[in-house]
Amino acid sequence: MSPAADSGDLTAELTALTGALLAGDDAERARRYPGPASSRQPVHTAYVPADRFSAGTPRQWGEAALRALDEHGPLPGFDEPEHRAVRAKLEREPVEDLRIDFEDGYGLRPDQVEDAAAVSAAVELAELTGAGAASAPLPFCGLRIKSLEPAVRRRGLATLAIFLDTLLARTALPAGFRITLPKVSSVRQVQAMAECCVVLEARHGLADGQLRFEIQIETPQAVLGPDGTALVAPMISAAAGRCAGLHYGTYDYSASLGIAAAFQSLAHPAADHAKAVLQVAAAETGIPVSDGSTNVLPVGESAAVRAAWQLHAGLVRRSLERGFYQGWDLHPAQLASRYAATFRFFTDGLATAQARLAAYQARLETGIADEPATARALADYLARGVACGAIAEQPPTGPQPSTGTEPAAGD
Repeated sequence: MSPAADSGDLTAELTALTGALLAGDDAERARRYPGPASSRQPVHTAYVPADRFSAGTPRQWGEAALRALDEHGPLPGFDEPEHRAVRAKLEREPVEDLRIDFEDGYGLRPDQVEDAAAVSAAVELAELTGAGAASAPLPFCGLRIKSLEPAVRRRGLATLAIFLDTLLARTALPAGFRITLPKVSSVRQVQAMAECCVVLEARHGLADGQLRFEIQIETPQAVLGPDGTALVAPMISAAAGRCAGLHYGTYDYSASLGIAAAFQSLAHPAADHAKAVLQVAAAETGIPVSDGSTNVLPVGESAAVRAAWQLHAGLVRRSLERGFYQGWDLHPAQLASRYAATFRFFTDGLATAQARLAAYQARLETGIADEPATARALADYLARGVACGAIAEQPPTGPQPSTGTEPAAGD
């Protein structure tokens, strides 16, 4: 027998052996790490207190942002073509993701008041997103309930039940709908939320897994358990396929660590550590990660507005460079700096990304030795730019990007 034939027999034996030994491991890793998401990730989530939300809120936010530009513009550091692009976005799709807030932005109110607010907000969302809606539907939407901590658990679940009863009596579950679960402090809370979703789906005849929720990481206990173990990855598992995102809560987390109010920021080293944990836990799971917010709002005199825009744009750019493609916006005027900074991030690197991807496809030797993973990252970068409107044309055909241009129904 030739050495090649002998080697072939040995290879077949070793392959069969390792295949048998690793079959379970292969299946488990494929389940846990399916790869990057294939659906669009919004560049932001706009938070609106429940009692201020109406079907006209996205349009009103866009109009308010345009008025701010008219009154206090131009945005510092951005040129006229960039301003035109931002204005076009504010007119076409001012809000990519809207969260009706029943938590910190709404506060504690009598039960009958929050009950009524849950009904009203659901009616308004049905008008905004339902069939025959007058305005363009939101790509993503949802509500943030109160946490599952004992003091507010019943209130949060009551609001969720009332909201869904009202919404689904009027329209189908909107595409891109998700629930935000705040102040998560244990894996069991995530598991309990997943079980609540099972009950709610059965009540409304929804498909299994159609209700999904974001896990908001804003307590130290969510990052590091009492026994010293990292808990974010187990939380993803506990969500049983329902985790729609990991969101970092800047100010609750910073305050819990004893960081003085003047230094609480999504750019603080403590924030970077927490977000790095989220990023690693979510890698290759298809679960998007969102940065938090800045509470420095563009309001007041022009000098204050422009300073807030400059700060916000810098923070947005910082997040994007670190691989966080989404953040929170708390005020309509922040939309202007959000889109300006996001568009520049993509247009700045457009030509280079296209050239590197083309060279990789053509197997050209250049000064950069791109690998398959980098080529996929280049394609993903271009697709994200197209999805948000920063890049007008589809990028050249290349490795399949991990971000599409439309959210999947119920995603």
